[in-house]
Amino acid sequence: MRETERESPPLVTEATPSLDLVFDILSNRRRRYALYCLYDRPDGVATIADITDHIVTLETRESGLPTGMSSNEYRRNVRVELQHVHLPKLETAGVVETDQRSETLRYWTQPSVEEWLEHARHKELS
Repeated sequence: MRETERESPPLVTEATPSLDLVFDILSNRRRRYALYCLYDRPDGVATIADITDHIVTLETRESGLPTGMSSNEYRRNVRVELQHVHLPKLETAGVVETDQRSETLRYWTQPSVEEWLEHARHKELS
């Protein structure tokens, strides 16, 4: 087989995150909502805009828009917080990978995160 015809090496995943890290990741509602969105995707990929819309929909369904804030302002605030706080934390934990150029996220399957994420979703969104 020629050098260029070899299969790419299998993806090496990081070690299972510690329970402390899993709970830290899931301790914030917006991080959970972002993970719900990514977990529901067959390929685990979504744009930052998709995740922002998902979070805005869930939050406004619960409590409506904050007083005196337009939907565009609220959406912008959610997106900024995602990009500067929550997505970097998820990326540092090895749960997602962000492509800044295409503004997409890829969820890397983590069974220990998924187990607790499913519990949280059942309690939170049922």
